[in-house]
Amino acid sequence: MPSKSKKYYDSNPDAKKRKAAYDSLYHSSSERRKYRSKLNKANRKAGTYGNGDDMDMSHTRSGKLVKEHQSRNRARNGSGGKASKKS
Repeated sequence: MPSKSKKYYDSNPDAKKRKAAYDSLYHSSSERRKYRSKLNKANRKAGTYGNGDDMDMSHTRSGKLVKEHQSRNRARNGSGGKASKKS
């Protein structure tokens, strides 16, 4: 079942275009590139990068990076507007 935002952007192509342009600028900023680089480096060090094991590096409340199943990690962070890090 598609999310509310998907339905909105599917029915509003101009808004979808604006969002795509914003996302492109945001994700190409030096800050975001450094952040992704840091996470990719941690993934490689942990041996989970590109091997298909469905694991991500997840942030804890104390700021540590730990292995976690990617679906749990991505669903928790921001799901339903309730962003929270695991303990």
